[in-house]
Amino acid sequence: MEVPTNNDKDPKFEMLLEYLKRTRGFDFTAYKRSSLMRRVCRRMQLVGLEDFSDYVDYLEVHPDEFTLLFNTILINVTAFWRDAPAWQYLYEEIIPKIGQSNGGDGQIRVWSAGCSSGEEAYTLAMALAESLGLEAFSRRIKIYATDADEDALTQARQGSYSARDLLPLPAEMRDKYFEPNGERFLFRSDLRRSLIFGRHDLVQDAPISRLGLLVCRNTLMYFNAQIQDKILARFHFALKDTGFLFLGKAEMLLARTGLFEPLDLRHRVFFKAERENLRDRLTLLAEAGDREALGHLNQRVRLRELAFGSGLSG
Repeated sequence: MEVPTNNDKDPKFEMLLEYLKRTRGFDFTAYKRSSLMRRVCRRMQLVGLEDFSDYVDYLEVHPDEFTLLFNTILINVTAFWRDAPAWQYLYEEIIPKIGQSNGGDGQIRVWSAGCSSGEEAYTLAMALAESLGLEAFSRRIKIYATDADEDALTQARQGSYSARDLLPLPAEMRDKYFEPNGERFLFRSDLRRSLIFGRHDLVQDAPISRLGLLVCRNTLMYFNAQIQDKILARFHFALKDTGFLFLGKAEMLLARTGLFEPLDLRHRVFFKAERENLRDRLTLLAEAGDREALGHLNQRVRLRELAFGSGLSG
């Protein structure tokens, strides 16, 4: 099957996307069409189909196919300490700064957005625990780990991995943070209480807020430029003024938005650019989709303009 390479949308393919959105709640319309079509076509070839309309009929008759299709679209490529030099930089340079926030004793909120089967979230937990100590980790850290793939989240919640999965870890770290369970290893239950896993759509759902660190690695690249900007606006809103954003190697999207400044471009670590102007913040919140905060800020703008107007007339 030949996948179109131009920007023209295939009506039958768009009908398939609308069908997935209507029947299963998965909205893939913001994804880049070329890569999305390649993945769908790969699945269609396995069931012997070439027409998108025929594939809709097939899905109606074979509901188990939805799971196989979504697993193909939402390719979950992840590993513990994936891209180790970047994680080393985060551990040595960024996490100590985050640990010193709130006088070195307040709660630290971390978001792993697009956590897949959990390796990234547990890597974060180990890095934070190593830096802060186990007692401070249990007392101060909340890691919110989200993904659009419910099957991946089910695996992540279990915190269960094979010996092969744990090969990137030094033996002493594996023994410290994982408990043998038959032929598998479970992440320590006492530390797992600091991790909260949940389904989240980066495009549709409101962001988690008041974050000291937001990790979203090699996820934004699947979305088109307009949606990337919308998600980045939400990320800007989600982070505290002293927070950090940690992206993946494949993502170089921030220069055009003006929302973030690089702290270390090689390792894709960024901090928030200042947005002092209230109208700038209104625009940002509108893009981020936070209606409550937008309402409060709108009221502040109106009050300021009224006060300013009174001053002029006086």
